[in-house]
Amino acid sequence: MIELREDMQIRAMESNDVNVIFHAIEHQDISKRLDYIARCWEENKTGQRVTLVAFYKGQFAGWLHLLSQSYYPYFQQNNIPEINNFDVIPALRRKGIGNALMDGIEQIAFEKYGIVGIGVGLYPSYGSAQRIYARRGYIPDGRGISYENVIVKPGSMVRVDDELVLYMVKEAPNSSSENSK
Repeated sequence: MIELREDMQIRAMESNDVNVIFHAIEHQDISKRLDYIARCWEENKTGQRVTLVAFYKGQFAGWLHLLSQSYYPYFQQNNIPEINNFDVIPALRRKGIGNALMDGIEQIAFEKYGIVGIGVGLYPSYGSAQRIYARRGYIPDGRGISYENVIVKPGSMVRVDDELVLYMVKEAPNSSSENSK
């Protein structure tokens, strides 16, 4: 467990977290299906995913995932793990929980890979995420925007939804990762 402050704890997901997470986010605008949460736990056991969970004053506050194999082709080809599905309970935002989760997951990624990638949506609901990633030093991967993990060609029409993404990367501090191109 990563102990950050007396009122906050960040740790790796455990099996009993599946139901805790489901019930904590069930009626939030970040709700997820129980089978998805259970699949995340299974992928943690196989090493396909690392999930960190945050608790604030003893209550589930958020989670963040690191996929060892991204679905985005450029990250796959260059062995860049992807930060994925970043959720903080809306009433608990702006308490440092999101940055604490990011600190933890970046540390894991940097130790193993020296680099990490992330995708962010392009409409206003993603505004806070766009800002936090920029403040944390993420830069666009230089390939433009993607829709359903395919680079959008100039002049094409795409739907503006959760699948329209700008992918970004961040290298470990004082690192010249051989993964970056």
